[in-house]
Amino acid sequence: MNFRPCWPGLILGLLGASSTSCAQQALTWDQVKAQFESNNPALKADADNVDETRAEEITAYLRPNPQFGLLADGTQIAPHDGVWTPFKGTFEQPSLSYLHERDHKRELRLESARQGTRISESEHEDLKRTLEFTLRSAFVQTLEAEAVAKLAQDDLDYYDKIIDISRDRFKAGDIASIDFDRIELLRVQYEAELQNAIVNLRTAKIQLLQLLNDRTPVAQFDVTGTFDFSDALQPLDDFHQIALANRPDLQAALETIQQSETNHKLAIANGSTDPTFSAWYTYNSSNNNPDGIQTLGAGMNIPLRIFDRNQGEKQRTQIDIDRSRQASEAVRAQVFSDVDTAYAEVASNIALLKPYRAQYNAQALRVRDTVTYSYEHGGASLMDFLNAQSDFRQVQLAYAQLIGSYLTAAAQLNLAVGREVIQ
Repeated sequence: MNFRPCWPGLILGLLGASSTSCAQQALTWDQVKAQFESNNPALKADADNVDETRAEEITAYLRPNPQFGLLADGTQIAPHDGVWTPFKGTFEQPSLSYLHERDHKRELRLESARQGTRISESEHEDLKRTLEFTLRSAFVQTLEAEAVAKLAQDDLDYYDKIIDISRDRFKAGDIASIDFDRIELLRVQYEAELQNAIVNLRTAKIQLLQLLNDRTPVAQFDVTGTFDFSDALQPLDDFHQIALANRPDLQAALETIQQSETNHKLAIANGSTDPTFSAWYTYNSSNNNPDGIQTLGAGMNIPLRIFDRNQGEKQRTQIDIDRSRQASEAVRAQVFSDVDTAYAEVASNIALLKPYRAQYNAQALRVRDTVTYSYEHGGASLMDFLNAQSDFRQVQLAYAQLIGSYLTAAAQLNLAVGREVIQ
């Protein structure tokens, strides 16, 4: 008895096992979002911008540097009694001066810088909110593409069974050769739909991998999640309140008002006079006491704010307060508009999906199975069978696309309110 190993089958089996072992576990939405927050370069770059803004708080609270001066005087430029000793009468006068800032200028600068940091943090959260919507849309598109690909594969498998049954009927003389040819030719359409679904699934995964900044091969990358809808929807006013409390762009607008008010206070403070105190030491004789050759001096320099009292900045910052308030009202109106639009889209998708779940899906399946049974036993024409099969596919595809639209609209509503309210 000779034993001949099947090397091609063995190699394919080993390759399949290796591919399976290297396959990555399907990621849930929470895992996808966590990976996005830690790896997305645009989000990380904006986080660095927040850190830069926080570093500006240090600069804002710095004190003015003291000034050190050194004066040399008394150097002779002509010889005395024929002897030139230029440095014999030179004396030095070191001095130290310091600008004293009044009216809490440092404190106001620090407060304005801290408010700027809070604005940057809110803007960072707003960028994160927008990018997560893009991420959620790509995640939903991947789930939808997987569902459509599965439908296409199921339809092809089902149709192959019909071809087998039709072949038996053809051999038995129940159907004509032309009818059997038409049935086999129609399989090309199912194959094309399956290939299109596979390409769409691959494209959706590539877009998702790009957002995750992930270099995992597409064949090893997969996601998992609930591809369904919920007909439970809170009242619209509840979403309005959630949005007012959570929208980071609205928080940034309100914080801009506070910073504008602080900047106006700082502009008023910058219009005040800051004296410069100075002190010096000299090694020179005093007219009052010729024996006291070491003297101390002190002085104060006060600018006269006659012309420049920072009038322009005072007026500009006052106008900026009103501009910030008007901008915040515009953002508030946009918040309500976003919530209303997204809510209407979700409600519309729910209204369209309900009859599919309650009636259309079951009806389409029942009609297809009934007509298929009749066709198998000669009670229905080929055209009736093909129409029933086509109607079933259209209903199933429309249902999957509506669920994808619902999940995208739910993500839009999450974007509008500023946090996830619908999973």
